[in-house]
Amino acid sequence: MAFEATRRDLMRLALGATTAACAPLTLAQGAAGSWPARPVNLIVPFPAGGGTDAFARPLAAQFAKQTGRQLVVENRGGAGGTVGASLAARAAPDGYTLFMGAVHHAIAPSMYPKLDYDLEKDFVPLMVLANVPQVLVVNPRNLPVADFKEFLATVRKSPGRYNYGSAGTGTSHHLAGELFKQQSQTFIIHIPYTGAGPALRDLVGGQVDMMFDGLGSSAAHIKGGRIKALMVSGNRRSPAFPDVPSAAEVGFPDYTVSTWYALWAPKGTPQDVQTRVIEEMRKTLAADEIKTVWAGQGAEVPNLNQQQFASHINSEIKRWSAVVKAAGAKLD
Repeated sequence: MAFEATRRDLMRLALGATTAACAPLTLAQGAAGSWPARPVNLIVPFPAGGGTDAFARPLAAQFAKQTGRQLVVENRGGAGGTVGASLAARAAPDGYTLFMGAVHHAIAPSMYPKLDYDLEKDFVPLMVLANVPQVLVVNPRNLPVADFKEFLATVRKSPGRYNYGSAGTGTSHHLAGELFKQQSQTFIIHIPYTGAGPALRDLVGGQVDMMFDGLGSSAAHIKGGRIKALMVSGNRRSPAFPDVPSAAEVGFPDYTVSTWYALWAPKGTPQDVQTRVIEEMRKTLAADEIKTVWAGQGAEVPNLNQQQFASHINSEIKRWSAVVKAAGAKLD
């Protein structure tokens, strides 16, 4: 009788230990399965009004509509997008802080040798959200040119007279301008800002003459006639702006610069949570409202899985490192 009681006690202890051991797994699975159970913070490392923001805002609105949970956009601009990236790298890896970076973050390692984060080691690459070509846009009052040919003749005739704004030193806007200067043998002055939004506002206002901007943030101003598009990078025209010639058409077949926007999570985010984030984001991107917004901004969504995105990041870091070295670009 005593033996039976002891055996029952041991079985209860064993069962309790098994239940306790399985509890963390059950809770983790439950957490992933219910994601998002509360609002999700999305760190956008540039000021409002720039290219990243132009995609983040409609994405957040559709995400909320779809999931019933807010995707709270937090603009943390500065230092070419590295301030916000640093903040995101230190966030809790629980799926409730995500980072929406861009091609600029593949350039940053070449421009900021003392970064306090590593894009490839401190983040988990999730997915590319949008890819848009760069476009050369000018203020039509500052540069009243009819087309790219006239523009090129004008800037070549007056080296150092004209300037271009960028989202900051070391961003794709900056290096797109440096690459253009190399290939076109022109000299235009670089004016760095703390984000594409402020630079674009000054372009519209006439404080700067031109920009090499992502088509997404410039699209509304081009359509409104406030700025004029002269060339889209690459070898084909954008379906959103079929009247704007490609770089290849105007004699620059090697001028290929695109701005991609992507989603990361802090390192340590559980794989099942990563999978849930990707699933919900793919549903968001598939919504008709998002497809319409993306098409209006000349954006495409590359079909890359996590491994392919990781490889893309690595190749972009190497590519832009070579451009930085050739341009002799450095922080002012």
